[in-house]
Amino acid sequence: MRVVYRGLAVAAAVVAAAATLAVVLPSEPGEVAAGPVTAPPAAPPSSGSAPSSPPTAAPTPVAAQQRVTPRPEGSLAPGYTAMEALYADPRVPKLTRSVKRMALRSPGRRFVKDRRSGLAVPRLPRPWKAYGAAPFTTKQVLPKRRGTALRGIFVTCPLPIMRQKSARDTALLAARWTLNHHPEGSRITWLASQPVKRGWMLVYRVTYGKRTSRAAVVVLDGGMSKPGLAFVTVPDSQRKQWRDIGRVASGVRVLG
Repeated sequence: MRVVYRGLAVAAAVVAAAATLAVVLPSEPGEVAAGPVTAPPAAPPSSGSAPSSPPTAAPTPVAAQQRVTPRPEGSLAPGYTAMEALYADPRVPKLTRSVKRMALRSPGRRFVKDRRSGLAVPRLPRPWKAYGAAPFTTKQVLPKRRGTALRGIFVTCPLPIMRQKSARDTALLAARWTLNHHPEGSRITWLASQPVKRGWMLVYRVTYGKRTSRAAVVVLDGGMSKPGLAFVTVPDSQRKQWRDIGRVASGVRVLG
């Protein structure tokens, strides 16, 4: 009887081994057994044993290789220049040759000197008045109108954006920057564009909903570390002072 039981035990062991092989080995040549994906093994300790080969880096997805489109309101996307961001901004149309020059009127005889930007700008007549300049270096404003927070402002400061190779491109970027001082959703329409002595001047309409403002920027090299910027904007609720836009555009000069 001992011989019979011993033979049955050996047979059971053979059957169990065969079942184990059936689970581990592929059922057909060239077929890979399924199993969980695990992280690569940790680097072996510095005990003198042969190091394992480094894991292969995963391929970069195609979407991650593409450049990100710059947002008009935000900072520059990686790989984009300031001018590329400008051209991608739907709020600022392309400045074409169809935009004409404007006749510049006499600026008057009274000036405000901005020694930080190297500019002298017109002191506008009443109802304009000087006001606390911060964060600019000079500031003139129109009186507030009941029922609206918008009013005319005329300011100067060192250029708050990156200077470009041409004065025209610098003025374009400056005009885009001034949208920060207009209501949300504002868009530009160009009215005039022309060179001025040591710089460039742009006049434009700003539209926000059913309302508009007239505005202008003048960028001049006043001999300082940065060019100087003069910026004026007047809402349609004070349209009688739109005539002062031309006075500003024609009256900004280099100090000295």
